[in-house]
Amino acid sequence: MSMERTNLLNMAKLSIKGLIESALSFGRTLDSDYPPLQQFFVVMEHCLKHGLKVKKSFLGYNKSLWGPLEMVEKLCPEAGEIAASVRDLPGLKTPLGRARAWLRLALMQKRLADYLRLLITRKDLLSDFYDNSAVMVEEEGAVIVGLLVGLNVIDANLCVKGEDLDTQVGVIDFSMYLKNDIDDYRSGERNGQIAAILDQKNYVEELNRQLNSSVHGLQGRVDNLEKSNSILIEELAIAKNNIIKLQEENHQLRNENTIILIKAQQQLEVCLLQCPLDTYKQSRQGLDEMYNEARRQLREECQLRQDVENELVVQVSMKQEMDLAMKLLEKDIHEKQDTLIGLRHQLDEVKAINVEMYTKMQKNDMITRLEEKTNQITATMKQLEQSDKDLLSQTRTLAMSFVKCASTDTENQYKLVKDISF
Repeated sequence: MSMERTNLLNMAKLSIKGLIESALSFGRTLDSDYPPLQQFFVVMEHCLKHGLKVKKSFLGYNKSLWGPLEMVEKLCPEAGEIAASVRDLPGLKTPLGRARAWLRLALMQKRLADYLRLLITRKDLLSDFYDNSAVMVEEEGAVIVGLLVGLNVIDANLCVKGEDLDTQVGVIDFSMYLKNDIDDYRSGERNGQIAAILDQKNYVEELNRQLNSSVHGLQGRVDNLEKSNSILIEELAIAKNNIIKLQEENHQLRNENTIILIKAQQQLEVCLLQCPLDTYKQSRQGLDEMYNEARRQLREECQLRQDVENELVVQVSMKQEMDLAMKLLEKDIHEKQDTLIGLRHQLDEVKAINVEMYTKMQKNDMITRLEEKTNQITATMKQLEQSDKDLLSQTRTLAMSFVKCASTDTENQYKLVKDISF
């Protein structure tokens, strides 16, 4: 069974690859007569039939391929349209023909990989139709479903209604998958084109998913707004009902008030007619006195109020004058503070000048002292020179006296006197 699964997987790979390459090179919408497309359906039919359980019926034993495909309708509601279309086709009489029609409609809808992916994820449902070693139950089924995603890049327009799908014989043509070196080179180029197309398809699908998520978010917001709008409409209706009720109560109370006022006036007129004229005059006089007293009190209150207002105006004017005086005092204080700060700066500068002058005066005292000492030294030197001159003159005088006293004038004595004189 593992060898059969491997062979079927390899055939599915070759069939899907050849179909995509030929469709891209063909460059047009595929129809039912396209040979690679027919071979693809044959290979898929063999993959789906592998490991299918045999079921009893009135006519004997048969393998129903339509059973697992019909279960997709329960897993994905969007597949219900395909299943209903297959059931409504008049020319289909066997489950195999319905299964073939279902595969063609799913391919045209570009949802074949999605539907089969949902089917292979439900192992509990597949166990009712397939053996444990079937392709659709093992890992090979997931690989084949992954390969089917690449078929979304091709467009197919298949006429299912007029085609005889019940009696077709599914035979795999292996000659279509024998290639030479030139075909390998071309297949490499086509693989590059397929990869680019798949990348574009993935980008478009991702963009579509993002747009769907944004649409779902906006739909949720719209639902919330509709709910809030309905709640507000209900509240508005309740408020309108309350307003109508209050208006009715107000109208009723006004009517009752009018009735009570009319009754009071009528009773007052009756009392006035029944009471004597003197009593009416006394009551009228008492009312006039009360009215005059009230007018007098009102005048007094008005006078007191006028006095209080005048006093308030005076107080306000005094407060404004005090505020103005305070502002002037504050301005004067600030000006004096600025003047004081300026005087302090000037005092600091004068102190610095005094210190500098004091330093210069000390230097001048030193110079005068040095000059005095220099003068003293000069005077001392002059005194020493004078004393030296005096000593020299005294020495000469002594020498001359010594020469005069000598009896003989020898040469040595002359040299001695000469040396002494010098």
